[in-house]
Order: sequence, then structure tokens, then C-alpha cells
Amino acid sequence: MLLGCASATPALAAHPPRATVLLAFGSFSERQLAGARGMSVAIMSASQGRYATAQLLLDIGEGARISASAYPAPVPALALTRRARGWSILGWAAARARAGAAPQLLSPGLLAAHVPGGGAYAGITGAGAPDAAAAADRAGNLAAVSLGTGASLPARALSLLERKRFVVADLPAGAQGLDALRALSAGRSAGELLIVVARPARTSEGELLWLGAAGLRGGGARELSSAGTNQRGLAMDIDITATVLTHLGLRAPPQVRGAALQTDGALESSELVALMARLRVIGPRRLRAVAWLLLAWAAIALACSGGAAARAFALRAGGLGVLWAPVVALVPAALEPGAAVEYALIAVLCIALGAITDALVPWPRAVVVPAFAAVTVLSADALAGTQLLLRSLLGPDPILGARFYGIGNELKSALAVLVLAGAAGALYPSVRGRMAAAAFALAGVALALVEGSARIGAGVGGVILVSFAFACAAATLLGGALTHRRALAVLLAPALGLLALAGVDLASAHGSGQFTSSVLHARSAADVRDIIVRRYGAAWRELRNHAMPAATAACALCGAGALAMRRRLLAPVGDDPAWQAALAGTLAAGVVGALVEDSGPVLAVVAVFTGGCVCCYLWGRPRARAS
Repeated sequence: MLLGCASATPALAAHPPRATVLLAFGSFSERQLAGARGMSVAIMSASQGRYATAQLLLDIGEGARISASAYPAPVPALALTRRARGWSILGWAAARARAGAAPQLLSPGLLAAHVPGGGAYAGITGAGAPDAAAAADRAGNLAAVSLGTGASLPARALSLLERKRFVVADLPAGAQGLDALRALSAGRSAGELLIVVARPARTSEGELLWLGAAGLRGGGARELSSAGTNQRGLAMDIDITATVLTHLGLRAPPQVRGAALQTDGALESSELVALMARLRVIGPRRLRAVAWLLLAWAAIALACSGGAAARAFALRAGGLGVLWAPVVALVPAALEPGAAVEYALIAVLCIALGAITDALVPWPRAVVVPAFAAVTVLSADALAGTQLLLRSLLGPDPILGARFYGIGNELKSALAVLVLAGAAGALYPSVRGRMAAAAFALAGVALALVEGSARIGAGVGGVILVSFAFACAAATLLGGALTHRRALAVLLAPALGLLALAGVDLASAHGSGQFTSSVLHARSAADVRDIIVRRYGAAWRELRNHAMPAATAACALCGAGALAMRRRLLAPVGDDPAWQAALAGTLAAGVVGALVEDSGPVLAVVAVFTGGCVCCYLWGRPRARAS
């Protein structure tokens, strides 16, 4: 697909060129886009969920998007048709009705309706006008249409730009399309903005497409980025909407959720190609890597089944090894090996680090090491902009189209449990009192800062989760009966955490953090309602997804059993108060995470799984300790 701008020659040299925008679609590789004059390139997230061309056009036209599974009906077929009063899109009424029933404020055709004079389309006769819907206004009408041969398309598109400020064009395939791209980029005048989106070679790979732009501030041959993804070389389809309106000097309506494209560092084509390839394998490899890690743990357990001491070592090494996974997953993210090598690296390195940590750090304090390493390494990666977490199997997985930066939902609860266990291990043996409670509170503040900071974790739900979990743990350590004042403090902890997050966003991200941009900068109560409905709608869909009902039920049973038999569960540490607090915080993190994040039950399952690995480590106490 190709998006661009052109302007008519000004009558007087003193007058600035008239800003216009051309949007076209074509079949191009990254190398072809990068070879066009003045072109900057990025990877574009073209959908949130399963890709469909018609949905991409609707998203661009309305400047907002939601998961494909959130719509009550499949996307309708859209086709250009000629009526008595002009050209319009067949199927537009169905598209508007479908958007109206979605759990977010969506306005198909908003972009063209907001541009003075509306949108125009230049296509090829007999090609079906596959992308004309991007130029339709709220009623599904187009202001002008030009159909002809593929060879004449560049001239016809430029002719439309002399009369209309926003034009959509479908470029021909093959060498003729490449010639058209070169002609448009080479003939671009001072007022033009040219944006190019490449069609997917296969629909199954349509979630990520190549995006090019020429005419932005900062010059060409750069990598593109946007505040919507906060990642170098990565943008969203709805960023096109904001970019067009910004270039035309128009204020974006409240419904537009994208951000204007920006030029970033120098264009490194090989790195972008490698990033595209890496992002496409993250999803399929995730659960398989976890399965291989658990199989490696099982193999160690079988090999160490000869005696009590060996079995205890297998529990400790395996439990610690899983806790090392957030750090170890960054190693293959940097190397980008094949699937088999990645699985082997994660399994071997995790178990090896678990065994080494167990050998060097006395039980049960060894959990401090992977907890400290995870928080430190992930923070350093975010601050340095190395994008290792983005490429990691435990990263946010941008191919899903919902999150592109920061700490993903699955890691939020895992890190909370890991740091809770680390705090308990550091305090062991502990005594109830204000000092121990303060230690947990400080650990919670540090983790909330990491998970909530716009430059690191960028997670509103993470702040709520961490604040509540560590407040529960601290309250448990104070001892005595649960008073109304203590219960109120625990309930108010998330609110205080959010206030602190707003301050951190304003100080470090100039108000562009996730919390301030989505909640504090909400333009109306309807915006806040959309956020809430969208989150809980996604959580409910996740609960019904594949094996998640069974996993959630098992998680609930394990959590209830751990709470009922907590003394038996913590017998290896002698029912130590700090470990009791860590258990309370773990269960709180799972429950609250399931309630405040759009991944819903996934956070609870991850919290219980991580807590189970910690318990395996505790139950692998050395023989000397057991006596």
C-alpha cells in the first residue's frame, strides 16, 4: 500500500505550497521502499488480531481500532460502485452498523470527512478498486474518482491532487507499480507527503506490513516511529490517520487514537528486515519454549531420583531456573537463532543458572538473585533502547497489535511474585514488625516505578497490581488483627500508586505515558468508559480462549488450596512471617492482575505458576536445613 502527498505549484513563489496527501496501495519489498527517493521506512502493525484488508482500510479511515474478535460480526466486503449522484462504497452501511456495535467509539470515514473537499481515488480499470474505501467519508461517498490504465495512474493521481487535498491510489503490480512509485517519489513537490504501505505477500502474514514515508520533517532515509508504539522502526496503521491530518494542518478529532509518524535514526534496512522476521516467530515459539524448559526440569528430576539430596537439588535448580527465564529469554532475542536452538538455549541456560545460583547463595535466599537480575536487566534494556525485550519470547508480542513497548501483561504478575519472593528471601529469618513491613513496601515502590514508568514498563495495570500485592504483604507483616485503618490503607495503595505514576509520567515523559495519555488526557467520560469496556471485554474473551477455562479453574483451585494450607505449604521455612507475606502478595497479585488487565485470567495463571516454582525451590531445602 502506498500513502502520499502532493501539492499544486503555487501561483507566487512567496506563498507556501499547498499541503495535499496521496494514499496509494502497491506490492513492494522493504528494499524497494528504501530505494525510493527521500523515503523513510518502518514496520507497520496493520491489525489488532487477525488481518483483513477491509478492516485495515476502515481502521485508517477512522483512526482507531480494536481487536477483530471484539466486533459482533465479521468485516463486510467493501467495493467501489457508481450511483446516480456519484461514487460510493458498497457495504458501507454494514460497516458503520458493525462499528456502532463495537465496544469503542469508532467512526468509519472520519478521515475523509474531516478533510475539506473530501477524499478522491485513482485506480485501474478492471482491477476492482480494492482500496478505495480508505477515501470514503462518513456516508461512504467519494468526492472524485479516476479510473484508467496502470501506466497513466501516476499522472491521474497527481491531477486529482491539484483539485483535492487527500487522494487514495492503487498502484499496479510488478515492474509497472515500481515505476509508478519511483515516479511519484521523484516528482514529489515541496508540499507533498508520500506514505507507502506494502501489501502482504500472503494474507497470513498481513499483521505486519512495510510502511514508507517521504516528506516528513527530518528528511528521508530514516527509520520511522510514533508515540503510538514508542518503538524505533515500528508504527501502526492508525498512525497514518494522525499523520495525514497533521500534515494538512488539521486538528485530529477525539476518536483518532494514532500518533503522527516521526523520522528517527538512520535507516538500517537489514536490521528492520531481521526485526520483521523475529516478530513473526515470537507467538508460535512462546508456549513451546516453556514446554521445553519444563521438560528439561523433568529430565533433571529423573536423573536425580537416586536419593533425597539429589531430588532436593533438582527441585531447587529447576525452580530457580524457571525464575531466571525473563533474563535468559533476552539471550536468544539478541542472537535470533532458529527455533530448536532457541528452545535449547533457554532450557539449558535457565537450569544451569538455577544450579549455579543454588550453589553460590544459601537456601532460601537464592531467589533474590533472579529477582534482582530481572528487574535490573529489563530496566537497562528499556532505558538503553536495545529492544531485546521487544524481540524476546516473553516480550509484548507486537504482532498481536495491542501492545508494542514496556513490560507485557504476562510478565507483570510474574515479576511481582518474583520480587515478593526475593524480598522474603532477603529478610529470612524474619520477625514481624514495622521494619520488615517497610522493606516489602520499599520493594513494591521500586517495582511499581519500573512497571509503571513510561520509559520502562509503561503499565497502568502493573502499578495497581504491584501496589495492592505489596500492600497486602506489608499489612501481613505488621502482625496483629486486621484493623479498619490497615484495610483502608491496603485498598488506597493502588490509588496512591496511580497518583505517583501520573507524576512520574509528567516528569519523565512529558505527559505522554500510558496512564496520562489514556486516562488523564481522556477527552470525555465516554473515553474512560471505552477504556473500561474494552479492557473487560478483552479479559472475558481471553477467559473463553482455548484451554484458558481449564487453566483458570486449576489456578483457582491451587490458589484456594495454598491459602487453606499455607502453614503446610510454608513448612520448609518454618512458617516464616516474610514468606507468609510473600504468599499473601502472590495470591493478591494474581487476583488483582486478572481484574485490572485486559489479559484477565492469564495474569492469575502466571502468578500461580511462578509462585509454584518458588514453592518447589523452598521444598528442595538442603538436608542440613531439613534437620
